Amino acid sequence: MSRELDQTDKRILRELQVSGRLSIVDLAERVNLTKTPCSERVRRLEKAGVISEYRAVVSPLAVGLNHLTVVHIDLTQTSQNSLEDFSRAVMDIPEVEGCYLIAGSFDFMLKVRTRDITHYRELLGDEISKLPGVKQTHSFAVMETVKESHFIDV
Repeated sequence: MSRELDQTDKRILRELQVSGRLSIVDLAERVNLTKTPCSERVRRLEKAGVISEYRAVVSPLAVGLNHLTVVHIDLTQTSQNSLEDFSRAVMDIPEVEGCYLIAGSFDFMLKVRTRDITHYRELLGDEISKLPGVKQTHSFAVMETVKESHFIDV
């Protein structure tokens, strides 16, 4: 973005993070602007990539995905090709909700959402452990989600 975010931009971003379905009229009212300047600011934020997408956040529990597992992955090697091969392949597993390259005692961390422990065990054996370069996995069943936020404080 060619210029810093001002306080109005930040208010717009906060409001849209709470409710991405706000009309421009409602958004403008909440941030104390008229419709046209508000619309122009939103378009500028979208064009600059500050607002990257609008989407519905679906409750995993409401659709039967009751089991959350965090998986640490150790690779046999960490060359650029190995990291890229793993990264490409993990994209094809829909149950993997998040994949993070980690600086630390393991290489990747996965956030995996499944129906139950049996579904997770099948996924681990049939897909995760067969990803390119996987040497070892460590699975951690999440007992309770204490905090999870999709909100970025701007």
